[in-house]
Amino acid sequence: MRLLDSSLPLVAAPMAGGPSTPELARAVSAAGAFPFLAGGNLTPDALAEQIARSRTLGVDVGVNLFVLPPWDLAAEDLAAYAEELAEDAAALGVELDPAPVRDDDRFPEKLALLLEDPVPVVSFTFGLPAAADVAALQAAGSTVLASVTGAEEARAAREVGVDGLVVQGPSAGGHSATHDPSRLPEPVATGHLVREVLAAVNLPVVGAGGVDGPEAVSRLLAAGAQSVAVGTLLLRTDEAGTSPTHRAALADDSFSETILTRAFTGRPARSLRNSFAERHHATAPTGYPQVHHLTRELRRTAGAAGDAQRLHLWAGTGWRSAPEGPAADVVERLARDL
Repeated sequence: MRLLDSSLPLVAAPMAGGPSTPELARAVSAAGAFPFLAGGNLTPDALAEQIARSRTLGVDVGVNLFVLPPWDLAAEDLAAYAEELAEDAAALGVELDPAPVRDDDRFPEKLALLLEDPVPVVSFTFGLPAAADVAALQAAGSTVLASVTGAEEARAAREVGVDGLVVQGPSAGGHSATHDPSRLPEPVATGHLVREVLAAVNLPVVGAGGVDGPEAVSRLLAAGAQSVAVGTLLLRTDEAGTSPTHRAALADDSFSETILTRAFTGRPARSLRNSFAERHHATAPTGYPQVHHLTRELRRTAGAAGDAQRLHLWAGTGWRSAPEGPAADVVERLARDL
């Protein structure tokens, strides 16, 4: 089964929090890649607007949603982390509310939107939807993908009936797709994971993570991936909605490495290593979305103030290769050897 309708085996990964835009979708689609919008952390109305805008621009898009399995975080542990972050909050003039906030990212409403107004592809990350939800989306005409980080998760995804998998390696920027946020993914090449998953389940896969150039694309296709997803390389492009502070940090030579940490949101995510990550990586509790809500205003204020040392600077290991300029140039470069 061919999962995605694009002339090139390349995918613009969904990047929540602003970078994924309808304009970016149009640019990568015109260059031959398949575009995704990021539905996570958007209201249903905002997601509907982005889908409509994409269609106005003449683009069929995939949509990615968060699935948030229950994760209990003791109120006293969240309060202790809030106290630990007090100095960072004070530096930005922010007050932290340690009351736990647990939500489902309005999943039922977003699912209803996509059933009423279907898109070609729907993907899920952080967990798995119910088999009935998968079947309903398929009946509406959508191809359904699940993000996985290993063979066990792949087998579970097969059981709920998805059409294919996004196999995410630990080199990917932003949040890990792991279904167990208490687990930091083992450092392994994405190609190895693709082979491991294909040996475990008979489903087509998209390879994601550590894509820093055309050689990485070739390696993942050779490993058996049907398509290859790229995210970090698009963050500085003209059409991305990446914040100015994040863009500047990606080009700042003072950042020398990335780190996979729960410090910002309570689930593993790869960021440029900044002082916030340094101070809080070892003590951050597991708990999404509780920690995400705790730190959200702190991070938003840091971004607005140009404070890159307290902002979540999502970046994969290939961030040094992320260029400025049109997104089409990134797609064309990655397709060089295809």
